[in-house]
Amino acid sequence: MSTSEILAHTKERMKKSEDALQRELGSIRAGRANASLLDRLEVEYYGALTPVNQLASITVPEARMLLITPYDKSSLNDIERAILMSDIGITPTSDGSVIRLIIPQLTEERRKELAKQVGKEAENAKVSVRNIRRDAIDQAKKAEKAKEITEDELHTLEKDIQKVTDDSVKNIDKLAATKEKELLEV
Repeated sequence: MSTSEILAHTKERMKKSEDALQRELGSIRAGRANASLLDRLEVEYYGALTPVNQLASITVPEARMLLITPYDKSSLNDIERAILMSDIGITPTSDGSVIRLIIPQLTEERRKELAKQVGKEAENAKVSVRNIRRDAIDQAKKAEKAKEITEDELHTLEKDIQKVTDDSVKNIDKLAATKEKELLEV
């Protein structure tokens, strides 16, 4: 494997870690309505687990309300049941044609808990990035042992991998800081 291939593969894997963190942070509710709150929610629909966003349109009519309008009215009760059984912690209200989720205001204690959770998720993402760095450096050393690259190229590649890692960690810190600020804002 060439140095550019190793570096490109490393960047791609680190970007995936950042994207995974972003998805994870999107599912942490911050006291305001966000359709990504329901991204991981699956509904049993005709015997198959189906993501709720494929069964209904999810809109945000107000800052603290989600409006779920099923495409098929017969799936309304299934969606409602899935929300009740999920870990979202919000009780849905239904009027027979739409489901409303009123997002409650967060207490200060809950905000701090969620901020800690954001920190844990960010740390997990950093661990993932460091593991990717280790794998990339191992690949580079194997390539050098196999005489595919020179010793000088190995040192340059290690520096490049470290720079990519540092950039990725900065991005992760930025994502986490933004989410924590959003959570702690009243």
